[in-house]
Amino acid sequence: MRLSTFLHVALTFVAAAIVALMAANASVGLIEDRSEIGVRQVLDDRELVWAEVSADGLQVTLTGTAPTESDRFQALAAAGSIVDAARVIDAMQVEAEAELAPPRFSIEILRNDAGISVIGLIPAAADREALTDRFERLADGTAFADFLESADYPTPDEWDESLGFALRALDKLPRAKVSVQSGRVDITAMAESEDDKAALERDLNRAAPSNLYLALNITAPRPVLTPFTLRFVRDADGIRFDACSADDEEARTRIVNAAFKAGLTGQPDCTIGMGVPTPRWSEAASLAIAAIAELEGGSVTFSDADVSLIAPEGTPQNTFDRIVGELENTLPDVFALTAVLPQPKSEQPQGPPEFTATLSPEGQVQLRGRIQDEVTRELATSYAQSLFGSAAVYTAARIDDSLPDGWSTRVLTGLEALGNLSNGAVVVTPDEVTVTGNTGEKEANARIAQLLADKLGEAQHFDISVTYQEKLDPASGIPTPEECEAEIAGIVAVSKINFEPGSANVDAAAMGTLDDIAEILKECGSIKLEIQGHTDSQGRESMNLSLSQERAQTVLDELRARRVLTSSFRAKGYGETQPVEDNGTEAGREANRRIEFRLIRPEPMTPEPQSALDSLAEQSNEDAPEEPASESEDAGDE
Repeated sequence: MRLSTFLHVALTFVAAAIVALMAANASVGLIEDRSEIGVRQVLDDRELVWAEVSADGLQVTLTGTAPTESDRFQALAAAGSIVDAARVIDAMQVEAEAELAPPRFSIEILRNDAGISVIGLIPAAADREALTDRFERLADGTAFADFLESADYPTPDEWDESLGFALRALDKLPRAKVSVQSGRVDITAMAESEDDKAALERDLNRAAPSNLYLALNITAPRPVLTPFTLRFVRDADGIRFDACSADDEEARTRIVNAAFKAGLTGQPDCTIGMGVPTPRWSEAASLAIAAIAELEGGSVTFSDADVSLIAPEGTPQNTFDRIVGELENTLPDVFALTAVLPQPKSEQPQGPPEFTATLSPEGQVQLRGRIQDEVTRELATSYAQSLFGSAAVYTAARIDDSLPDGWSTRVLTGLEALGNLSNGAVVVTPDEVTVTGNTGEKEANARIAQLLADKLGEAQHFDISVTYQEKLDPASGIPTPEECEAEIAGIVAVSKINFEPGSANVDAAAMGTLDDIAEILKECGSIKLEIQGHTDSQGRESMNLSLSQERAQTVLDELRARRVLTSSFRAKGYGETQPVEDNGTEAGREANRRIEFRLIRPEPMTPEPQSALDSLAEQSNEDAPEEPASESEDAGDE
């Protein structure tokens, strides 16, 4: 074969191979494009847009980061629905699973006379055994129920501090519910009395760490008053309550309003307690107070259902008879009235027997006057020594066997009354027990009146002239509510409480002002205070009112965070309704945007022109027979 023929055949084969190769490459490229486009389309349709597709020959590779393992399998299944699953190469990754959020560690502790129960979740790192031992010691032999669980997560900041404070607080709380979280302790408890409640709140707030939020809800039961006592006096020293008791808030308001109508000024103390002899107590007290007002003097004393009225000396007999008769007819049936009209002193025999006990400011006691017998003198001396100390009592009383019955009871009762004074004297006569002196306790008058009414019995005349002196009061350092209000106003005038524009967030520069106000309020004790929010007139009125309320509430919350006892506080927004300057100027608007602290004062009573007794008597006798009503009207005309 010739060489030219061979070359021609070889070139023909080479050309055919090149054409075949080009055709094969074109077919592969077409398959790759179709595979990639098809898989991309189905992934988009199924919202698996995170997956990336690339084709290499017959192989289809999936890349990208799947949100979850389930999403990865969905992408593989979608690709397998377009091309043979054997041709799909999985090069995808899965996002690392986010770490589980740690649980909220908390403990609920319930304690009562039956024992202690604890439920909650604590960190696994906590010393469970030591904690259980602490609770068992607190239970002190009573039942202890442990329902605590643990979780292996890091101990939160301030957890140990919160739990430690809660355990210390439980030492003072025999009946309580305590909730513990990191940085917060909530305590709900019951105290034995109002004094115990105040002491608990003070001690717990002082003991709480500064970085701990403490929420207190401590209640105290109403005291049981035995006997239930009220004493209203109008004499040369003025108009006053020596003792005042009521069974609820409505009854107290009724009694106090009756006293206002009788001429009382100022806000009296009237204890709400249990033990009232009848639900009509306030009605009877109001009628008796009105009788004293009509007599223009004297005193009325309630000891449970026994009522003793002492008219002013020199009251005309017919006036006395009429007023007492009307009072007897209108008092509820359960009450027994004893009324006395003292005779002028000139008609009384001179030189009545007398016993006197004096207490000096230094604490020295002298007993002088007359005592029934030696046994009574020794008893009086021993009793005085038990009250004032053995070395402080000097006895110079003489024996007189002609003294009236009950003398020793009156002497011992007088000594007990003297024990409520810082200095003063008690004078006992056959007709009267007189207590005079000074005290540093605001409740001394009420206690003495209750004591004398209980021990001496009805119809016994006694006189109390005890003066409260602030310098003798252990709490004399506490400023008056008015002084507190003025001092806070002075601080706000110098350093205003400002807020972020259009917001209820306190400006950082005002935090020092709130610190200063909190320190004053801690010294003021329990006062009724309104935190007032005011705005300028810019913006809608409704928005200004809402913003002023939010700002007042923010200030109240800031004071709570500073351990101020705010149970008697309230926050109120007044919006733009009470401007102090012209809103037409920038300086005026700045002055009108303010926070004020105002005492909540009782609204004064306006006396009615008709006599209080006539008004109340008419209400009680609406259904009375016609003839007795006519007699009452005739008596009133006199």
